[in-house]
Amino acid sequence: MRAFTATRDACTPDELWLVEHPPVYTMGLKGRDGSVHEIHGIPVVYSDRGGDMTYHGPGQLVLYTLLDLTRLGLGIKTLVHTLEQIVVDYLADHGIDAERKAGAPGVYVQGRKIASLGLRVRGAGTYHGLSLNVDMDLTPFTYIDTCGYEEMEVTHMVKLRVPVTVDAAGTALVARLAPRLGYNETVTLPSTDLQKLAAEDHE
Repeated sequence: MRAFTATRDACTPDELWLVEHPPVYTMGLKGRDGSVHEIHGIPVVYSDRGGDMTYHGPGQLVLYTLLDLTRLGLGIKTLVHTLEQIVVDYLADHGIDAERKAGAPGVYVQGRKIASLGLRVRGAGTYHGLSLNVDMDLTPFTYIDTCGYEEMEVTHMVKLRVPVTVDAAGTALVARLAPRLGYNETVTLPSTDLQKLAAEDHE
């Protein structure tokens, strides 16, 4: 993502990446001291996104938003609101009453976090994005203060009796997000070896 953003220009198409990560904790800039390398055998990666620590793992959809904010005419607060809203609307379609909280980016259901946001802006470009808990083991969240909040409870869609897949959730969110960004069509590209890209990003 950093390499893509650093080398893009005014003509580079925006991209939305849909990812399902192996178990990993990521620490944002808020807590970046580099002193913890794993928790209960799960690696900790120090990220340049905003926010504190969260967990990613199988059964969670991660939507990375590689966008040119200047070209789209968007401010970062508007983008955050838009990302939260597409999740709120998607959950509403499945009968789930979700909400956002002032000062605590993300989406919540009955006080439990179901989606997290963390972004980084570099020049006109933004990257990182949002994660939505679809059908996952929530135990790793109990080992941390999720997003820096003590005793923050989390939930996922299947626990709320919505039997969807990560792929279906990703398709639905992209279908909601693209029009809000002003796009009337999207082009799906072949999947990329993101592990290779990640390795290149850290060189």
